[in-house]
Amino acid sequence: MIRTVALLLLPMPAAAITLDMPSNASLSVQTIEGLDDYAMPIGPWTAQGLAVLSATGEVRQQAWRVEAPGLTTLQLLQPLQSQLEAAGFETLFTCTDTVCGGFDFRFATPVLPAPDMHVDLGDYRYIATRRERDGQVELISLFASRSTSAGFIQVIRVGAVDESPVAVADTPAVRAVTPQRAGTLAQQLETNGRFILADLAFETGSAELGDSVFSSLDQLADYLIANPNRTVALVGHTDSVGSLDVNIALSKQRAGSVLERLVSAYDIPRAQLEAEGMGYLSPVANNVTEDGRTANRRVEVVITSTE
Repeated sequence: MIRTVALLLLPMPAAAITLDMPSNASLSVQTIEGLDDYAMPIGPWTAQGLAVLSATGEVRQQAWRVEAPGLTTLQLLQPLQSQLEAAGFETLFTCTDTVCGGFDFRFATPVLPAPDMHVDLGDYRYIATRRERDGQVELISLFASRSTSAGFIQVIRVGAVDESPVAVADTPAVRAVTPQRAGTLAQQLETNGRFILADLAFETGSAELGDSVFSSLDQLADYLIANPNRTVALVGHTDSVGSLDVNIALSKQRAGSVLERLVSAYDIPRAQLEAEGMGYLSPVANNVTEDGRTANRRVEVVITSTE
């Protein structure tokens, strides 16, 4: 059974978002229907069926192949989600394979056929977003998976007619991220789902976390202790000095250092934590300057709980 919330999206002129993909991404296939329906999942598959937001408008589907076999589905989608949120999109729902509903979820949502869009039923990630601007609603869903040789991203957009496709960035870095907003760590996590642990310090090429007492870790530990059902990902980031592969490994090591500190110093259960690394793919500042590179060497906490 499909539980549907219906929207009618009238084809009025509007500037649709253009997503920046990494330069090692290539568009495998694109389909455009001038006026069609799209039932976008906004909840996991359950025994009662799948909750969807059903919309009518121009439906554009794209499948992208990313020549970076080592990237996780989080690394594939987080920069795109950041771009969407920075452009005013609200994340309605996000999940990974088993949390989404595995086989049932995969085959209840539209997915472009292989080989253009490969889906590993045990390794995929999904995000549903919505934006309303000038009285017009736009829906975008992202679906990522990977094979042993590449990553795969599907983008489905429904809204007014859009003359420009999703674009490939001119540089390897995916540029846009959500800026830090005012408020306590707990407030930011509950409102925006992420928070930069800005008082942590890493030198170029180093994954060592100093012996200092960091206020952000005190706050994060308090939040996790008060919310034992919450799970978070610690996501490491680097400046652009060095190769992508080296920086992805380094950023994951940095996130791992923070995870170990939370476990050893604050007794946070490992089950609440995971560590990932983005390398230099999601900068918050310009890597041309030393101040910018310092800002980009950071660890961000992202809520992964779906309830």
